[in-house]
Amino acid sequence: MKKIWILSLSILVIVGLSGCSGDKEKTTEEQSLKVGIMLSEAGLGDQSFSDIAFEGMEKARDELNVSFDYRELEESGTYEQGLEELVAEGQDLIIGLGFAIQEEMEAVASKHPQQQFLLIDAVSEVPNIHNVTFKEDEGSYLLGALAAMKSKTGTVGFIGGVDSPVIHRFEQGFTAGVKHVNPEAKILSVYAGSFGDDSLGASIARDMIAQGADFLYPAAGFTGIGSILAAQEAGVYAFGVDSDQFFLAENTVVSSMLKRVDTAVYQSIEEMVKSGKLSEKNKLLGIKEEGVSLAPIRVLPLTAQEQKQIDTLQEELSDGSVTITE
Repeated sequence: MKKIWILSLSILVIVGLSGCSGDKEKTTEEQSLKVGIMLSEAGLGDQSFSDIAFEGMEKARDELNVSFDYRELEESGTYEQGLEELVAEGQDLIIGLGFAIQEEMEAVASKHPQQQFLLIDAVSEVPNIHNVTFKEDEGSYLLGALAAMKSKTGTVGFIGGVDSPVIHRFEQGFTAGVKHVNPEAKILSVYAGSFGDDSLGASIARDMIAQGADFLYPAAGFTGIGSILAAQEAGVYAFGVDSDQFFLAENTVVSSMLKRVDTAVYQSIEEMVKSGKLSEKNKLLGIKEEGVSLAPIRVLPLTAQEQKQIDTLQEELSDGSVTITE
């Protein structure tokens, strides 16, 4: 089974100087916090959700002296099995990545009420599960506004992964941002039903491009990677999601909606290191909380007026003067 154990121990040797025969050299070991994570469906290599969460784990390992282990769905078979394995290892905190894990995490958490769990991207009422969710609609709103500013055809496309409330927030924000700048714009929307099918993502993208879309926004994990590469082949523009995906298609990816899962993971582990527990039952992170933001805008330069409009919209989303409704 693929797994990673990174254990860092600090050993302090205290030598007693007393002549009493009962005194011995004493060694104390500072045990590091142990954290386990059950990754999302696509697992490592998705260049999106799982990868950015893993970056947060690695940062915690390097800076906070923690050890961690992980499970992928492909290997464990079910989320429940992977979570049970992490519980059996004696992890201090177990993180579940993605809304799809909620039901099985709740089953495991109910069987192990003393175990602390963190669920990212959904909200559970089970007492020993803490939750972190994001205002994906805020960052997506900015991308929608940017697409409407720069689109020459007036047609843009949104590609969702699994049809779910989380992905609806991406779509809702993107649509609102487009309509704010250009109420007459046409928005194509398709849900792939998968986060792990790049070929399907490419097919959906090509169909949208054939209908005139010159900007694509995939919120679909590895499926979205296929959409971005298809956009590059066709010479149109795309946005990345979760992490800065510019490097995937450097003539195509104008910006990315950064969903700071790495920050959420790191901050939660940091709190565990300091206090041994998580204090907030539910955390909601948006622009104001630096939970979502935009990657640098590249490929298409903005005019001073366009940049000012994006900056103003970001400020208004942060202070609440602009709200996004369905």
